[in-house]
Amino acid sequence: MRVAVVAGPDPGHAFPAMALCLRLQAAGDEPVLFTSPRWQDAAARAGVPWRRLPGLAPRPGDDDADPGQRMHGRAAYMSTVLVPELHALRPDLVVGDVLTAAGGLAAERLGLPWVELCPHPLYLPSCGLPPVGSGLAVGTGVGGRARDSLLRAMAARSTRKGQRQRAAARASVGLPVRDPGPTARLVATLPALEVPRPDWPEGTHVVGPLQWDPQEAELALPPGADPLVFLSPSTAEGGTLGVLEAALAGLSGVRVVATVLDPDPALEVPGWASVGTGRQDTLLAAASVAVIGGGHGMLAKALAAGVPTVLVPGGGDQWELANRAARQGSAVIVRPLTPERLAAAVQQVLAEPTHAAAAQRAARSLDEVRADAVTVCREAAACGR
Repeated sequence: MRVAVVAGPDPGHAFPAMALCLRLQAAGDEPVLFTSPRWQDAAARAGVPWRRLPGLAPRPGDDDADPGQRMHGRAAYMSTVLVPELHALRPDLVVGDVLTAAGGLAAERLGLPWVELCPHPLYLPSCGLPPVGSGLAVGTGVGGRARDSLLRAMAARSTRKGQRQRAAARASVGLPVRDPGPTARLVATLPALEVPRPDWPEGTHVVGPLQWDPQEAELALPPGADPLVFLSPSTAEGGTLGVLEAALAGLSGVRVVATVLDPDPALEVPGWASVGTGRQDTLLAAASVAVIGGGHGMLAKALAAGVPTVLVPGGGDQWELANRAARQGSAVIVRPLTPERLAAAVQQVLAEPTHAAAAQRAARSLDEVRADAVTVCREAAACGR
């Protein structure tokens, strides 16, 4: 089975796409990753065939301040330049990242089955949940249900605007206005981070996190026997800035190991800390707590390793995820960020074993995963034959 996997350049989306390619490859299939040239060398090292995803750069007149227009309007153009690439590749299936809508549009234009990859919990609106992004638990009692109903009504205006923008984008490339949706959907998260809903969509499968690390080198741990704090600043647009600097200024009585994509040579690093590029899985295995931004990629990686977290969430879905993890018991939220608040949160997690126990429960929730990503893809491809 030949599979075209389409994802944008953000690590939180490109990395799960790469992980899926590696799983498909290990199962004997032939994946090709369409993404940014930023990850071309890493794909080559991993042995995954790579092609440039065309149309990523904004065009004159593109309104990137409007998320719906950025997602759907540009997707229509991107699908037009992607169609010839897919036609030449002749894949049996297209997998499109949830934020890279061009993959699904191009597949539909070619009459190919396609699977949507959600590298986080399912964020579709639900008749039984508060709007995603609010960070709220499901309301209880008359008052709680009324609150959720009001919030859903308020959020519905934005949802309808996005639907209109998607319909216009589809019409502009000759597709029916009504969106049939993907053949299947992969939700790449831990069950512990998913929220039960009464309207779970058909063909939607929780498959566990899809994790890949572009680094091969090991980052040396700082010397000593103090508790080890793993730190990874957010790579997402809208993530909180200054987490590493706050940690180096505020933490004491611990060791810090921080992985960054682009190390700052001017950063002053004390002897009890180590900052650089390196594999994250081995560092998490040695850590007592992880300080991270709240993006799904790092949160899922920490929880899968059974490591409790201090979360410094920024915008986007980070606030939602942070509150889900805090309610689950494995996380403490720091917002707004100060060195003192960050230090107090780290000490709280280290002092209260309930956080580590909750993180271990989250890791064990992976035992509940029944769907396999490769199997779902193969069954979707069979629908197109």
